[in-house]
Amino acid sequence: MPLIKSISGFRGTIGGKINDNLTPIDAVKFAAAYGSWLKQSAPNKRLKVVIGRDARISGEMVSQLVGSTLIGLGIDVIDLGLSTTPTVEVMVTELKADGGIILTASHNPKQWNALKLLNGKGEFLSADDGAEVLKIVEKDDYTFAEVDDLGNYSKNEKGIEIHIDKILNLPLVNQKAIAEKKFKVVIDAVNSTGGIAIPPLLDRLGVDYVKLYCEPNGHFPHNPEPLKEHLTDISKMVVEENADFGIVVDPDVDRLALISEDGEMFGEEYTLVAVADYVLSKTPSATVSNLSSSRALRDIAKKYNQKYEAAAVGEVNVVMKMKETGAKIGGEGNGGIIYPELHFGRDSLVGIALFLSLLAEKNMKVSELRASYPPYFMSKKKIELTPEINTDHLLEKIQQKYKNEEITTVDGVKIDFENDWVHMRKSNTEPIIRIYTEAPTQQQADELADRFIQELKQLSS
Repeated sequence: MPLIKSISGFRGTIGGKINDNLTPIDAVKFAAAYGSWLKQSAPNKRLKVVIGRDARISGEMVSQLVGSTLIGLGIDVIDLGLSTTPTVEVMVTELKADGGIILTASHNPKQWNALKLLNGKGEFLSADDGAEVLKIVEKDDYTFAEVDDLGNYSKNEKGIEIHIDKILNLPLVNQKAIAEKKFKVVIDAVNSTGGIAIPPLLDRLGVDYVKLYCEPNGHFPHNPEPLKEHLTDISKMVVEENADFGIVVDPDVDRLALISEDGEMFGEEYTLVAVADYVLSKTPSATVSNLSSSRALRDIAKKYNQKYEAAAVGEVNVVMKMKETGAKIGGEGNGGIIYPELHFGRDSLVGIALFLSLLAEKNMKVSELRASYPPYFMSKKKIELTPEINTDHLLEKIQQKYKNEEITTVDGVKIDFENDWVHMRKSNTEPIIRIYTEAPTQQQADELADRFIQELKQLSS
């Protein structure tokens, strides 16, 4: 299995050989590179880094390796333990730390883990900063602290509580309206840290809930990517429990998918659409998503006479575009809500609170809310990459083939046709080409994706 080094962090499978997988030695090297980069940025400062992890089986081991490495560099470590990605981001600024490391492989299966790197603002590293860390990794030359200068280790178990407090203090979170509705929901946290973060949030909001796969033991009961084909259990339970809707998060709680009361998918693309509808109705501004996200967000922006911008795929790119445009809501179509009033990071917890506020004020069923939005359907597929495939050359071929269409190449190749589009890009986190399409019907979206899969295969042979 591969080891992926990128500007956004380091990801790989546990076990195996050094430099081929995320072994203990690789985890130490990557933590040392990040810590060394921080020290170069502030050579005369006593540094402090926040770490937290999802519930993966390997999480505690990797956390100990990473924490001890930073301490060995003379950096103080504040360990949040089991946490969520957005919680770590919030706590970096709350604790006035110089950076943070989140130990999670997001939606990847349980054999994967990763180090996601944050700056002192609690945001993912910029491309330039990430490149500097990669240079240090390649040099493999580290200077550790002498015994009297070792860093200190401390635990902080208040992270999730503080995060929830900040959400409840947001003016747009309508706690009164939510409590009055006496909502009932089902939670699928894929046996990770959403199981310890979402229930206390709902308790504070006065929402009743039924837990499904909320034990943070790292044994994912289904593929942890929150797609329709993986969510049959919660879809069934929402109907059986007569719940108002279902909440699904990935292992590190930065992606939010919803299930309507009839057991049908609300559509992870429409998580951002719905939340943006609510936020723009209260605080009009530009809005941003990435190139692989639904056209529906553009339509919502037009509804409020606001500007819509598309960024390259990747949270850091969306955040950069949001800052440029002054967007008060944005994110990614994979269910990633970014609400800058709280912090510049994808956050399922604030997404849940804002969606509940919208639903309470709209006074309608979730299926009715979904039907009120423009009807687009997406297909998300992929092609596994083998070493002999030159991805850049392959995408150049497809670009040339469709040169007379509207093409965007800021991130892979996106081809906009009149009634549909296809976006093909090499994944930053897996050895695959992602193929996203959108069309007026699900069948058309699937057929468009299958067509381009075949075309790419033909061009690569």
